[in-house]
Amino acid sequence: MLERCFGLARAGATVGGEVRGGLTTFMVMAYIIFVNPAILGFSGIPALEGQGPPFAATQAATCLVAGVMTITMGLVANYPLALASGMGLNAAVAYQLVAGMKLPWQAAMGVVLLEGAVITLLVICGLREAIMQAIPTSLKRAIGVGIGLFVLFIGLNAAGIVKPGPPGVPMTLGPLTSAPVAVALFGLLLMLWFQSRGMTGGLLLGIFATTVLAMIVNAWTGGRAFPLPGQAVVPQSFVAWPDFSSLGAGFDFSVFARVGVLTAVVTIFSIMLSDFFDTMGTVIGVGAEGGWLTPAGTLPRLNRVLLVDSVAAMAGARPPPPPRPHLSSRRQGWRRARGRGSPPW
Repeated sequence: MLERCFGLARAGATVGGEVRGGLTTFMVMAYIIFVNPAILGFSGIPALEGQGPPFAATQAATCLVAGVMTITMGLVANYPLALASGMGLNAAVAYQLVAGMKLPWQAAMGVVLLEGAVITLLVICGLREAIMQAIPTSLKRAIGVGIGLFVLFIGLNAAGIVKPGPPGVPMTLGPLTSAPVAVALFGLLLMLWFQSRGMTGGLLLGIFATTVLAMIVNAWTGGRAFPLPGQAVVPQSFVAWPDFSSLGAGFDFSVFARVGVLTAVVTIFSIMLSDFFDTMGTVIGVGAEGGWLTPAGTLPRLNRVLLVDSVAAMAGARPPPPPRPHLSSRRQGWRRARGRGSPPW
């Protein structure tokens, strides 16, 4: 069945290899499950807390949309490309739209929905693919390098190797003799060595080895090496129903009324450009590593990939919950009018 649906043999792939690759991809992307709701919810910033969506609801929506759209990418485009919330775009939504422009987070998500709709129209018209084909391959590869450096910067900051500097200095070195820095450098060098040796699953083995080392170091120092927050702890319950309270029926497009039509259009266009080139660099970078690119540097079935990506951008804009008091009163009205215990739908 898998061979008939995905043509693994024609692509030189095996079921076991795909399972290992999928597990490795999940492990190196799982940080987004925690980082995305932390950024959108302004975690750790007392002056801004409460202006973003709830942490648990954002976390559930992040996982749901990423899982559904990744499966859709495999079924529609037949590529093992994983989709998740974009690092950088989430910061733009939080700090530019919500904190800077004073938009409620529902209106900020409306901006994301509109830019996703515009990109979807560009894909349907064929314009997005034409633009990607017109850009030189070297420039498209350079975009992927920039994305990789940005993700590396996130890791360096989380490990404590770099930290925000004093006023006027955007960044400075952290305490390089600390235990988190030592563990992070060990894991980075170990994974680089695995990769240089061509070891299958080297990234996955490096993640597990670094995690075990961090647990040993933290236990040896009595929890002082990795103090909370930032330390893995045993959850209160291992099974719980996700919080889907941020999923609703309506969208907030009040950005036009709040900041003006011209400013809203420019804002949507800037978010769309970031999404546009982010996808371009990722698709070309991953396609080159997977050996999928043609000699001209293009990706077969590119239009399908771009279509799923653009729909994912709209799916990532979680609508606010519907107004419960109005819905409840409407249901009560139907019950009274019909003399029954449930509405007709």
